[in-house]
Amino acid sequence: MKKDLLSFSGMAPTDFEEIWLRAARLKRMLKEGKEYASLKGKTLGMIFDKSSTRTRISFEVGMYQLGGIALFLNSRDTQIGRGETLADSARMMSCYLNGIMIRTFAQESVEELARYASIPVINGLTDLLHPCQILADLFTIQEKKGSYEDVKVAYIGDGNNVANSWIEAAACLPLELTLACPEGYDPDARMFKESKKDGKGYVHLYRDPFDAAKNADVLYTDVWTSMGQEAESQERKRIFKNYQINEKLLGVAKQDAIVMHCLPAHRGEEITAGVIDGPQSVVIDEAENRLHVQKAVLEILI
Repeated sequence: MKKDLLSFSGMAPTDFEEIWLRAARLKRMLKEGKEYASLKGKTLGMIFDKSSTRTRISFEVGMYQLGGIALFLNSRDTQIGRGETLADSARMMSCYLNGIMIRTFAQESVEELARYASIPVINGLTDLLHPCQILADLFTIQEKKGSYEDVKVAYIGDGNNVANSWIEAAACLPLELTLACPEGYDPDARMFKESKKDGKGYVHLYRDPFDAAKNADVLYTDVWTSMGQEAESQERKRIFKNYQINEKLLGVAKQDAIVMHCLPAHRGEEITAGVIDGPQSVVIDEAENRLHVQKAVLEILI
């Protein structure tokens, strides 16, 4: 039976730990200069409906380092962009490829692709979820803090796909997640309700970012305006102006708190330059770990 990575639904702590153990081994081997071509002869198709920096580079380089190849498939340049159904595309691609990574708008599109594909499908990002990012984030927290268990993560800003995947993770893992979002910009209501019902971790939503950040081990943020929301940019800047990770907010977190951002960052908006470029920031380590974690995901699934 094939496996996909569409969300964290149905994942157990042991599934997360398998990915992180493998990622740590692959990272160590790369740093030691050891070649490891476990996916030699394998091919990953990468469908992009949304532009990307880290997702494209990390998956493409990851496949190369594992001995395989990755094909960049812009939907505008394929038959998908001319109306071919996802079902037909999934069946056809399954004849050529060993896996598909898709970065698109609707979560339903990822799930439909996986339903008809006979090869693994990986969610590289949707408007609802960003599981690959959170896998790398949690791996980074383990590296910096020694464990994710009982760590308090404070997410400040828009209740977007990254926030939703943090909520999904807290429903699977014993960690404390606090979110501070302006009214009207909350994370997905269904996911939040499910996490409160039977989640392993603690999830709480605040309006005041200082309440969320108090005694946090990790301060986390994302851009105020995501792709596709550019028309709302000025309005969002006004609404989110008090939801900035700055030196004052960092001051209410734990003294050894780390600062994370999934990038790209807009200095002076969701985070100040002094914080993101300061000694407590781990954003570059976090970005690097996308490569190692996704190599582990690719190896496990393919």
